[in-house]
Amino acid sequence: MRIGELAAAVGVTTRAVRHYHHLGLLPEPERLSNGYRNYTLRHAVVLARIRRLTELGLGLAEVRDVLADDAGKDLMEVLTELDEDLARQEAALRERRARLRALLETEGGLTADGPVSPELAALFEELAGLADSPSAAKDREVLALIETTAPPEKREEFMAMFGSALSAPGGVERAQRAYALLDALADAGTDDPRIDEAVDLFVACLPEGLVPQGAGFVDQEHSFLRALYADFAPAQAEVIRRLLRTLGEGRGA
Repeated sequence: MRIGELAAAVGVTTRAVRHYHHLGLLPEPERLSNGYRNYTLRHAVVLARIRRLTELGLGLAEVRDVLADDAGKDLMEVLTELDEDLARQEAALRERRARLRALLETEGGLTADGPVSPELAALFEELAGLADSPSAAKDREVLALIETTAPPEKREEFMAMFGSALSAPGGVERAQRAYALLDALADAGTDDPRIDEAVDLFVACLPEGLVPQGAGFVDQEHSFLRALYADFAPAQAEVIRRLLRTLGEGRGA
């Protein structure tokens, strides 16, 4: 058989046949006197096996391992690993679809800050009265960032703390006053006396345990905090800096 006939018989392309030759998966046949390769039935059998294995999802390196064992002793192990990998992919897809369904079914899940989790979408709904606050908009972006990067257990704890603080009597109103004052500090200097007032308002709004006591990173101002402060006007950044320090030292300190 010529290469085109072999490829047509097995249902692959001639380019694939040449690629398998290059990788050493399919032995190259002897050439006839006219220079053409002469493929035999054995080549077709091996090529068909390569096709079956790749259609199962094996990579070409794995196919090489299977073909290298004439007795086929490794095939069961390779297929078992493939089956386990596919099971993990199925579980991941089910989880992703569940999150998508939750977003589609939750009012507010597809906001301008989204997509976010139903829990964070519900938190944003609680703060709907702050839609026109530039400072609140920046905080929503930070919350979405934290939710994306935090481990699942920390994310749930974080959302629960904020939800509890807002659902407390007067929680939303306190948040509205705090953000209104923070917005008003956009053009102020870092010595503005309203900075301390803003810190006190946010301390009253935020949940206990948000910043671990003794958190040294607040004073060290690592790269994330520097980027956070840079996103606010100087007086506003000072509010956040003092707020984090106050929370880290303990509210009664």
